[in-house]
Amino acid sequence: MKLDIEYLLKNLTLEEKAGLCSGADNWFTKAVERLGLPSIMMTDGPHGLRKQAGSGDNLGLEESVKAVCFPAGCALASSFDRGLMQEVGDHLGEEARSESVHTLLGPAINMKRSPLCGRNFEYLSEDPYQAGEMASGYVKGVQGRHVGVCVKHFAANSQESRRMSISARVDERTLREIYLTAFEKVVRQASPWSLMCSYNRINGVYSCENDWLLNHMLRDEWGFDGIVMSDWGAVNDRCRSLKAGLNLEMPYSRGVNDAKIVAAVKNGELDEEILNKSVRELLEWIGKGLDDVPAAPYDKEAHHAFARRAAGESAVLLKNDGLLPLKKGCKVAFIGGFAKAPRYQGGGSSHINSFRVSDALEAAKGIPNITYSKGVKDDGVTADAELFAEAVRNAKEAEAAVIFAGLPDSFESEGYDRTHMDLPECQNELIKAVAKVQPNTVVVLHNGSPVTMPWVEDVASILEMYLGGQAVGGAEVDLLYGDVNPSGKLAETFPLRLEDTPSYLNFPGERREVSYGEGIFIGYRWYDARKMQVLFPFGYGLSYTSFEVSGLSLSRSEMKDTDTLLVRVSVKNTGKVSGKEVVQIYVGAAEDSDAVRPVRELKGFVKVALEPGEEKTVEFTLDKRSFAVFDSEEGEWVIPDGNYRIYAGNSSRNLPLSADVKITGAQKAALVLQEFTTIGDVLRCPGGKEAMEPIIAKVAKAFGVHDDALGDGFGKMVDRMMQEMPLHSICSFAPVGMDEIKQALSGILQE
Repeated sequence: MKLDIEYLLKNLTLEEKAGLCSGADNWFTKAVERLGLPSIMMTDGPHGLRKQAGSGDNLGLEESVKAVCFPAGCALASSFDRGLMQEVGDHLGEEARSESVHTLLGPAINMKRSPLCGRNFEYLSEDPYQAGEMASGYVKGVQGRHVGVCVKHFAANSQESRRMSISARVDERTLREIYLTAFEKVVRQASPWSLMCSYNRINGVYSCENDWLLNHMLRDEWGFDGIVMSDWGAVNDRCRSLKAGLNLEMPYSRGVNDAKIVAAVKNGELDEEILNKSVRELLEWIGKGLDDVPAAPYDKEAHHAFARRAAGESAVLLKNDGLLPLKKGCKVAFIGGFAKAPRYQGGGSSHINSFRVSDALEAAKGIPNITYSKGVKDDGVTADAELFAEAVRNAKEAEAAVIFAGLPDSFESEGYDRTHMDLPECQNELIKAVAKVQPNTVVVLHNGSPVTMPWVEDVASILEMYLGGQAVGGAEVDLLYGDVNPSGKLAETFPLRLEDTPSYLNFPGERREVSYGEGIFIGYRWYDARKMQVLFPFGYGLSYTSFEVSGLSLSRSEMKDTDTLLVRVSVKNTGKVSGKEVVQIYVGAAEDSDAVRPVRELKGFVKVALEPGEEKTVEFTLDKRSFAVFDSEEGEWVIPDGNYRIYAGNSSRNLPLSADVKITGAQKAALVLQEFTTIGDVLRCPGGKEAMEPIIAKVAKAFGVHDDALGDGFGKMVDRMMQEMPLHSICSFAPVGMDEIKQALSGILQE
């Protein structure tokens, strides 16, 4: 079915146009039956289909259709596999199409600013480059099935506390480099059909009323051609948000806001052309999902099998003192309620009504000599002396113990933030007690974000499953017994303690505002800049085999800031079993750069499958954005001249290879003269030293400096004082007026 948009725009009444700008109920848009315009349906994602019968409810309290729960974003991001993300999207798109769903509300790609954010299990990464790359694959997969996505939550939504009203106080550079980059990458690389505005305010302005965010940047700068919808209940002033570029209010306002739009057009407060533009974009979005591709049923069991593979590809082996993989048939004690009833997804709007769930005990039925004991009560929080003693006894009598531990549902969910990073104390005590009697102890973790591990030195192996979806139990058995080789890498840093985290003093903020005081230094950027020890670094993960990276080479040693750089590196499987390694490329800061910037940042990664002894060469292309910082004064991305170091390895803290490239500007902007421009600013500008020579000579003479070179005479004090002196202050120390200074600089000033 193809919509005749021009016909519809010509024949829709003002009231009908206004009505299209809000939902009909919780999940559907309004239909205009007299003109043949149908209603379309949206459902929650992002790691499964949460389609509710009828109008449903927006909190997920009513039961949704049976579907497949894939691993949550926290797990999938750890796969570091763009192809796997696209496969996940493809499976989700197939399910959505089978249920006649037009748009899936996902992926969720907000930055993991703090490990305490209650919704981190849905989000992908602490790194914007990685989040954008992974999300782009997801979007391509879903939309390849003729189903739209709604990328969320735009923008700076990194906490649940007061999320519907809090104002994020954050500077433009931090926004651009950290909190907007993933969205920009997805828009430019995958063309999502829609984006969802976040609830929060940004520097005092609600996201859905932010003209700079939605019109200037999203549409004009990035070229976004889809629609923007509100998060459910996020609209404050409907006419203001319409002007700012918000197309669709969800869920609905029972006609109240529709009437405000009509009144505003009639009294001249709102230009009808703004409404027409918004409606046109809505009609184009609706039309994209009304093609003739049939809604065919899908194979739930095949999707379940894929969910098992995805969980296995995403799991991260954090520690292994040679214990794993276990030998089938050896006596193993499975301990912990998550072995029988795993926590495999988070709470809130993304909660999936899984058609079935596989647990580790069920998946291991064909493997002999496995015993099971709970260890703690079913809630995962309450200790029980009898259960505790049974678990310790079984562990002592076995050849190895596997403890299935993690955060219970009550510890993390949409709607509230965590207050600490600890597992329930009864679980920590159980792990310590078991490890004391059984040196061959494995801990299998089920959690949506980092946890502290006071027993990390006591156990032999740690396997991080995150929230691995409905097939997590099968994946766990695959990994524990070596049928699958772990290949995941952490998409977030595991700190030693909460007090070490970048936003510790600024999370979740005060009643009305939260300061993003750490700026661009979130995640590994913070820990590297401060040379801090961490529990496990970003990009880290072990394997049952070993790998070696070698032969780093660059296509050039010098380049202009408009050039691209080709990076090559070889990776070899030096072990005895097949496996997959994630080669990671980081870019280090320029020497003597004025910009405060991270020590290094991820700018390339690829997952490589290798047989024993096999070696492959992989390539990466680094462009301007791989080296650039955002200059808020200039309002653009710039690359400071200097030497940059390219690092290669397999985690942010294991980068054995490096090579340097020198970058110079292809063309420099002329000097912009401002009241705070210093002598040093001028000297760093091309042609500035020559232009300033006569002025500097007079200043030097006034200070009693008799040599020509700046920095001689009184030494470092005079040098620094003159470098940092505003131009207007020269007049206070030397017989030089501002007119003379401007005349001297006339050749390099921007007109």
